[in-house]
Amino acid sequence: MDRNLLKEKAKAAKKSNKKLVKRLERVNGRKLDQVVSNLHDEVFEKIDCLTCANCCSTTSPLFKEKDIERLSKHLGMKAGDFVQEYLRIDEDDDYVFKGAPCPFLGVDNYCSVYEARPRACREYPHTDRKQFQQILQLSLKNTSICPAVYEVFESLKLQF
Repeated sequence: MDRNLLKEKAKAAKKSNKKLVKRLERVNGRKLDQVVSNLHDEVFEKIDCLTCANCCSTTSPLFKEKDIERLSKHLGMKAGDFVQEYLRIDEDDDYVFKGAPCPFLGVDNYCSVYEARPRACREYPHTDRKQFQQILQLSLKNTSICPAVYEVFESLKLQF
């Protein structure tokens, strides 16, 4: 789905998605995890991240110390040099990239550091994790970034 079209659709669905989040907060967590896991599998049978890469083009993952250590080692750099060259501290005191797109995103949408990428990248868009209720607000935000999350939310509306 085109990035601008996704933003428009997510904006149009924002009110209904907020209502959905309120409903999902009251659902049995295990049941929700199972439903979201199934939807994740269904959605990713149709969506290829390499045709989109909107997450890598528009947002930064959060970097934990282990991520910084792993990635700097992969690049043959000292951790401090990696931080100085690529990262900044955001308003929540988290390390994030200095800007977007990700400096490791290729023109073909492949990640040049895929094997060493941060945990947040490995887990994105977080629709196949346990305790999905804990990240409902994050997922709501991600409906405007990731077509897969948008589709999961649209399907959740039909089930809840």
